[in-house]
Amino acid sequence: MTGTKDTTSAPPSGRRSKREIYTVLSGLMIAMLLAMLDHMVVGTAMPTIVGELGGLTHLAWVVTAYTLATAVSTPVWGKLGDLYGRKSVFMAAIVLFLIGSALAGMSQSMSELIAFRGVQGLGAGGLIVGSMAIIGDLVSPRERGRYQGVMAAVMPLAMIGGPLLGGLFTDHLSWRWAFYVNLPLGALALLVTALTMHLPRRRTSHRVDYLGVVLLTAGVSALILLATWGGTEHAWGSSTIIGLGIGSVVSLVLFVLWELRAAEPIVPMRLFRNANFSLVSVLGFLVGFAMFGAVTFLPLFQQLVQGASATGSGLLLLPLMAGMLVTLLVVGNLITRTGRYRIYPIIGGVFMTVGALLLAGLTTGTSLLVTSLFMIVFGVGMGFLMQNTMLIAQNSVEMKDLGAASGAATLFRTLGGSLGVSLLGAIYGNQLTSELTSQLGAKGAALSAGGTQLTPEMVRRLPEGVRDAVTQAVTHGVSGVFIGAAGFAAVAFVVALFIREVPLRGDPVEVPAERHAGSDESVAEPVGV
Repeated sequence: MTGTKDTTSAPPSGRRSKREIYTVLSGLMIAMLLAMLDHMVVGTAMPTIVGELGGLTHLAWVVTAYTLATAVSTPVWGKLGDLYGRKSVFMAAIVLFLIGSALAGMSQSMSELIAFRGVQGLGAGGLIVGSMAIIGDLVSPRERGRYQGVMAAVMPLAMIGGPLLGGLFTDHLSWRWAFYVNLPLGALALLVTALTMHLPRRRTSHRVDYLGVVLLTAGVSALILLATWGGTEHAWGSSTIIGLGIGSVVSLVLFVLWELRAAEPIVPMRLFRNANFSLVSVLGFLVGFAMFGAVTFLPLFQQLVQGASATGSGLLLLPLMAGMLVTLLVVGNLITRTGRYRIYPIIGGVFMTVGALLLAGLTTGTSLLVTSLFMIVFGVGMGFLMQNTMLIAQNSVEMKDLGAASGAATLFRTLGGSLGVSLLGAIYGNQLTSELTSQLGAKGAALSAGGTQLTPEMVRRLPEGVRDAVTQAVTHGVSGVFIGAAGFAAVAFVVALFIREVPLRGDPVEVPAERHAGSDESVAEPVGV
């Protein structure tokens, strides 16, 4: 095993103009859009897919395979970018994602679709973490908030456009176009990346940490499957769930022990010696937990209780996303101008907690306007927290560890989101069942057996008395979800109080970059791969 010679401990001296950065940013945003859009686009197409391919019992795996592959691959892609150079690794991720998209569109069975969704997810992990790390290479932390805020615009676009595109393709073309649409977009992202991305040159010698990859994949996979299956596919006390829990703990403990002695660890444990990095990792987990829980269960309330259209379900989250996006852009520019960031996660924790408590107070009589105002408060909290956690994580490490740090931060947020949807879903299900059973007895218990399978059409067809009981029960369940989310947001506020104000690297004044011959990619010397 060889040592490492690395010249990336400091940011590149060549500065880039805004025009050059925004040109590269366009390619990164397309790639991010691909990864996020494909997580949302299949939802509205799934009934048609199941009707054509069959395999209803494996329906959840179409989503789980993508999420799982994305989560386990993010730290690996981040480290590979540190070792081999971010441009080549990022382009490889785009190609892998496009291969998975083409194969998913050609699937002839549910098993094939699930497998190819996993290939897509592997590529998506590289797109997400690569975009964040490349921004870290292009601009200093002092300037980064401005550009990360622009990139965050991809999230509301994906969450709103995904379901709409899925329905449009399914109704007028074919569900297969939900995957084929990635091909021209991905080709454009590849072209922009190849022609415009100029990253600092560095030389490294290295060996890939294969055992670390296996242990991390096993531990994270078991944890996400536990969160996905617990209380739905299998009872929480079942041997399957207990086995997954034990397997996850053992694998992750072995992973940490191995990483402490590995020459080129996938997730260097030295990162966690930095207090700020450890704190924002926890903060990212908590934000993911509360955020994904809200995004999952708010449309349930608006469709089942307030009678909103299921077709336009993505639009229902627009107030939340608008609050988040505006805050991201404003805070990003403030950080660039002042160099200060500690106060924003603290404010975000307050807004998220207050917003969750407001949403916990929703009733069957709450109007769409009032619901939207509450969502804006919650979205503002998300805006204060979302990209600041990545910014602080990247500012806490040396440039040679930028990819590994970005991958680890993304992993913690993804794990928080997976566990949040599962555990808050368990709260929702328990509250729903309890309320329906108390009001309707055995008939209510039978209705609640479907849980989140209740559709607006089903609710509208119910007799008035039963319909009122269902809407009350759904409201009760969603209220429980947001009480839980408020608890996690409050913990995030407490964690944010301990973050230290470490000066951001870099100068806020931008000047046009000098052209350097041969500076468009890092050169690596792989040894013992």
